[in-house]
Amino acid sequence: MKLTKQLLAYLFIVSCSQVMAQNTALENKTSQLSIGEKVELQSAILNESRVLNIYLPQGYSSDSSKTYPVIYLLDGSIDEDFIHISGLVQFGSFSWIGMIPESIVVGISNLDRRRDFTFPTNNIQDKEDFPTAGKSEVFINFLEKELQPFIEMKYKTGSTKTVIGQSLGGLLATEILFKRPDMFDNYIIVSPSLWWDDESLLKYTPKAYSSMKSVYIAVGKEGETMERIANELHSKLQLQENKNTHLYFQFLEKQDHGDTLHLAVYDAFEKIFKEE
Repeated sequence: MKLTKQLLAYLFIVSCSQVMAQNTALENKTSQLSIGEKVELQSAILNESRVLNIYLPQGYSSDSSKTYPVIYLLDGSIDEDFIHISGLVQFGSFSWIGMIPESIVVGISNLDRRRDFTFPTNNIQDKEDFPTAGKSEVFINFLEKELQPFIEMKYKTGSTKTVIGQSLGGLLATEILFKRPDMFDNYIIVSPSLWWDDESLLKYTPKAYSSMKSVYIAVGKEGETMERIANELHSKLQLQENKNTHLYFQFLEKQDHGDTLHLAVYDAFEKIFKEE
């Protein structure tokens, strides 16, 4: 009888241990967390494969008739600005926030941003500091002739396209605005490196456009040169502003070159999409 009680007690303890182990296993179960897709696009223009990080709105379905605006993000690698900007897009599109419509974000991962975001320079110091520079025209061709058609074919895209660029990315966004403005509807240009090639882009006469554009320029407390050239860009566009342009400028005096992007993009979303 005593042995039977001991056996029952032992079996009870073993049973409890197994249940606890099972519960612990359930509690510690892990799975992959995903906010979108990673796509490798083989570019004939660039002669290389480029990684695209794609944020898709909650409820996105390829079977749905609903379409979404597209935000193209330069410096869009996972370890650059993709996650942060996608978070702002998700937050801003919540129904109780209503700052921007639900949107697709296309983060373009970098291989050599100094090469892709700059046009040829005559400045000797630029050439020494950026030996691979000067291929922005090729990269812009990639954006226009390969990337945008690919995104429009693969995803449920609407007609509105936005580009976000900071620093050298801001230089590239400005070059596109001046030379091929119809590639995008909205331009968010943050801390643009317009010092490139002795500020030659500021002397360029922008190409005219007839469709509505929104242009947002921001700069932080980044030193005399960066602040001046951002203001000069704004002034230049002011002189050419017409009924088809919404133009905004923001000086973020408490930010510097490293942390202007997030506050600037938030402010840009509020202003640009409110107008739309």
